[in-house]
Amino acid sequence: MAKTDVHLNVVQASDSDWCHELPDSVIEARRLASLDSFLDDAALGFHWSILDSLEDGVYITDLDRRIRYWSRSAERITGFAAEEVLGHSCSDKILRHMNAEGVCLCEAGCPLRAVMGDGRTRSANVFLHHKAGHRVPVHVWGVAIRDLTGTVIGAFETFSDTTETCAAIERVHALENVAFVDALTGVPNRRSFESEFAGRLATLRHGGPAFGLVLCDIDHFKRFNDEHGHDVGDAVLTMVARTLRHACRSGDMMARWGGEEFVILTGDAVGERVRAMAERFRSVVEHSWLDRNGLMLQVTISLGATIAGPEDDQGTLFKRVDELLYASKQAGRNRVTM
Repeated sequence: MAKTDVHLNVVQASDSDWCHELPDSVIEARRLASLDSFLDDAALGFHWSILDSLEDGVYITDLDRRIRYWSRSAERITGFAAEEVLGHSCSDKILRHMNAEGVCLCEAGCPLRAVMGDGRTRSANVFLHHKAGHRVPVHVWGVAIRDLTGTVIGAFETFSDTTETCAAIERVHALENVAFVDALTGVPNRRSFESEFAGRLATLRHGGPAFGLVLCDIDHFKRFNDEHGHDVGDAVLTMVARTLRHACRSGDMMARWGGEEFVILTGDAVGERVRAMAERFRSVVEHSWLDRNGLMLQVTISLGATIAGPEDDQGTLFKRVDELLYASKQAGRNRVTM
């Protein structure tokens, strides 16, 4: 899965005779008319076809962040069709950008709002909401649209999928014929994980690098299943699995351990960085949701995290991380204990 950054220059719309003496409502109406003219310009038809052919998603908003154009790759990356988003704000249960710390950027820190505020180009790495419920890591690039007087009338945003699990995904595809993949969620299963775990543990005992282990459990999952049904419960398991996988880095391995439990091997063995990663896993799941007939369904996870030592075997390491997970649940759930 290739990373792509698209750099767009400031775009200028058709000329209009601005009068700063007019009331704000009239000025805003003229700005909207100018943006409409820009979007409807027949000469831009060729450029729309180019944008639709890009691997990166592209959308255009007005000053109120209402989406006015939505490319085909935007549909592919997010799962939302153009007719589902046009006329809506990106914060209307659509993209809902959040950063790695779990802060929703739609209320505070929106890169696109900042672009339209001062006209300066901005980029950021964020997680967006996929229609299927999981979070997808993307690199966003926001650029102002101006009329010929220099007034900002809207903005472009491009976004590219920056999932760093290409190698892990390729390993999954290679193992599909030998039952190393969880049939429901599409992520590696326990058998696949145990094979990888044994290899890393053997390397550690021979002086190789240490690694972190994170065990996750969906909070109150049985109650959720009883309330919403097993089909929705299966959709939640898939949402959580994909969200965790997308939050991993290339050196990590994530798998479904069994039931509503998931496990991650981290390539990092520094305590505070392992804790920070576990907090990121917790946060991205907390800010993911399924939309069922307009009802936003969310779950949280509790996590235990530890670092493997050369004296550990699978039994001692999992006993320790399981006790840490239990401590998170006893402390109120939706938290990390390390």
